[in-house]
Amino acid sequence: MTVIETVATGRSAAPDPTSPAVGIGAAGNGTGPARGGPATSDRYLTFRLGTQVYAVPILDVLEILEYRELTGVPMMPPFVRGVLNLRGRVVPVIDLATRFGREPTQIDRRTGIVIMNTSGGRNADGSGRHTGLLVDAVNKVVHFTGDEIEPAPEFGDDVPSGVVSGMARHEGGFIAVLDVTVALSLDGVPPAVPAPPAE
Repeated sequence: MTVIETVATGRSAAPDPTSPAVGIGAAGNGTGPARGGPATSDRYLTFRLGTQVYAVPILDVLEILEYRELTGVPMMPPFVRGVLNLRGRVVPVIDLATRFGREPTQIDRRTGIVIMNTSGGRNADGSGRHTGLLVDAVNKVVHFTGDEIEPAPEFGDDVPSGVVSGMARHEGGFIAVLDVTVALSLDGVPPAVPAPPAE
């Protein structure tokens, strides 16, 4: 059962229990944005890395999974935790905390994998490149209007340009909105490819 199925029902322990649960699956089946209303660009999925909350556009989110065991791949950077088989597709999973120079994510009952569609890559069949994002906890779907998102400040030479696309005002503070394509762009990381058939 995926987290996206149970965010709305509250039966899963994976989403952060301190945040209001909001389902984003199609009728709770974990396959995409909700069909209760049209998907719009002002909807963002928020998640937690340590004590910091980040957001990504909901239109880039394909699915949210409870953590599962990953298959390691040799010669990959430390932030590539491995790959998973998603209905016959091999999807690389990136530890976003390690990608940002932090300690590796410690797996617990709230750890989730956000499957993203990154427009920077295409598969042979023309579909978007799928990449998993390992996060401490999935929070909720929020709405940010254009007026609520400030331009990203300059973070210096140590932070790749464009990783943070904007800073959204939220409950008296800010949430960093990530540019998924830039944050997950990895030279040498394999795109999603069909998994070999099971023997």
